[in-house]
Amino acid sequence: MPRLDHYWDTVNGVSLLLFPLSLVFAGVTALRRLAYRHGLLRMRRFAVPVLVVGNITVGGTGKTPLVIWLADYLRSRGWRPGIVSRGYGGRARHWPQQVRADSDPSSVGDEAVMLAAATACPMCVGPDRPAAVEALLAHTEVDIVISDDGLQHYALARDLEIAVVDGTRRLGNGFLLPAGPLREPASRLRRVDILVINGQGVDGEFSMKLHQPSIRPLRDGGEKRASDFAGREVHAIAGIGNPQRFFDLLARLGLRVVAHPFRDHHLFRARDLQFDDGLPILMTEKDAVKCRRLPCRDCWVVHIEAQPDAGFVHRLSNALKEIVDGQKTAGHPGLPDL
Repeated sequence: MPRLDHYWDTVNGVSLLLFPLSLVFAGVTALRRLAYRHGLLRMRRFAVPVLVVGNITVGGTGKTPLVIWLADYLRSRGWRPGIVSRGYGGRARHWPQQVRADSDPSSVGDEAVMLAAATACPMCVGPDRPAAVEALLAHTEVDIVISDDGLQHYALARDLEIAVVDGTRRLGNGFLLPAGPLREPASRLRRVDILVINGQGVDGEFSMKLHQPSIRPLRDGGEKRASDFAGREVHAIAGIGNPQRFFDLLARLGLRVVAHPFRDHHLFRARDLQFDDGLPILMTEKDAVKCRRLPCRDCWVVHIEAQPDAGFVHRLSNALKEIVDGQKTAGHPGLPDL
């Protein structure tokens, strides 16, 4: 039987059948926003600026490369950025947890370990985002915080919101969960500070492109170019929110892809990497943090870098200046109209 998200791209019988539940979901989320707006639920504000990078859809939109780019950009401008995230998939007994590049993905989450390794930023994860920020600030000299995937976490007040939308799938059928992929109404995007399209944006949107990826060995060895694999048949494994995007990327680079999609945050086992046909195995960086401890021959990691367009960089620079100069109200809640 197809997974539920199979029905989210179009209006169909299944999505229409589930639509009444979407109305219930919409009502619950509206009440929650109302509670934050009127102070019935508490928002935590901090002395340092908080930037939220997220989306309003379930599944991957490509925001992780943007978080990495943003951390590098802030550091190049003299900031000391730190990152907080939920630590999804982590099974730690106590939260929040500090994350390093060598942390155990099964404890703190695969994406958190990957971000810590890719950015070299202090990082703290936990279901309670304000508690994660508090712990991060208590143990580091961070002066600006990036919240990865925290658009709906209204308990954490924010100074800037960046939403990322997949340029291919966009908002699917436009329905809220469970009839569609939306966590919040599409009107939510009109309230964010910066809207980024992973692909080509249109009026009022900023575009984000991906550099030609490099392909690195899972363990030891030299880096290769994507062209070194062009025309070759490869196994591609992906346990991410939208595995097809990864497979399509490899196909566009000229690789003959044998696709192996897994659920997001899949905990890989040795048998997942055993194909016994001598073909190379390519994987995402997020999956690589869980596979490095597994026996794997001829395994490669596809390293992707994002590059937002010049308009985004200009808008971000101005927004940061407004925050520093006090022209922008701190604690911007990003609450959409009800």
